[in-house]
Amino acid sequence: MKANQIAGKTIKFIHGNINIALLTVILLLIAFAGYALWDSEQIYQAADKSNYAVYKPGSADEGRSFQELQSLNADVIAWLQVYGTNIDYPVTQGRDNMKYVNTNAEGLYSLSGAIFLDSGNSSDFSDFNSILYGHHMEKKVMFGEIGTFSSREVFDSRRYGNLYFNGKDHGIEFFAFLHTDAYDSAVFRPRVREEARGAYLDSLLGKAMYIRDIGVTAEDRIVLLSTCSASSTNGRDILIGRLRDGSYDDQTVTAGAYEEKEEADSPISLVREIPLWSLLLLLILAALLVIRIFEICRGRRRK
Repeated sequence: MKANQIAGKTIKFIHGNINIALLTVILLLIAFAGYALWDSEQIYQAADKSNYAVYKPGSADEGRSFQELQSLNADVIAWLQVYGTNIDYPVTQGRDNMKYVNTNAEGLYSLSGAIFLDSGNSSDFSDFNSILYGHHMEKKVMFGEIGTFSSREVFDSRRYGNLYFNGKDHGIEFFAFLHTDAYDSAVFRPRVREEARGAYLDSLLGKAMYIRDIGVTAEDRIVLLSTCSASSTNGRDILIGRLRDGSYDDQTVTAGAYEEKEEADSPISLVREIPLWSLLLLLILAALLVIRIFEICRGRRRK
């Protein structure tokens, strides 16, 4: 009899501690998932263009200027803007193509990195083809909007941009959008030699999803804005434009402007912004809750 009582108390003790452990795990998972969402939001905020607005050429504020940003980080060489988007950032160039993957334009560690020019290119954009890289990020930060040019409507309406370097504005007219692989050596070739320029340009146009005939030749200078693609593994979305001396005036820039529809965030879009591992934790949490509810119901039936 005593043995049965001892066994019963032992089982109750173990069961009670299991419940406490289960509750602790659930609370820890909730806290961890909450932290993950908060941390992701911090990364997006750190990448927002507003953080650099005070340094933008021609819009000095509180005594800050583009030159001050360059004094903070000598690798800052230019400023890129794509009209009609949130792409409005300083441009850097490191000794290799890894530094600014996780370093911002102020030279500080940041998971959002910075927009950067291929280390093989000339910093004065004198090459025939200059390649710029940036992270593909949600919430329209960094190069997160390059992929939207896969829409014909967006490509047709957002035609212009500006690249400020060497103290002057240089207009960009975009003429092609293409999707390729990260290892496509035929595309990712900075500083193409003069004799190969025509073939290189033909190759880009041959791969392009959309083309706008603006009369680009091997005598022009072009820029490629490259970012990761959400549509395929190792995919890259690339927007290509022609550089010109002098900027495009406001009337030209706004002609036929694409008016983006303001839509409330759908449940699907909200879920996509949550890191995959956070979703897995939430699924585990849900499974634990279901198990606990099942145990409670089973215990009541026995009574």
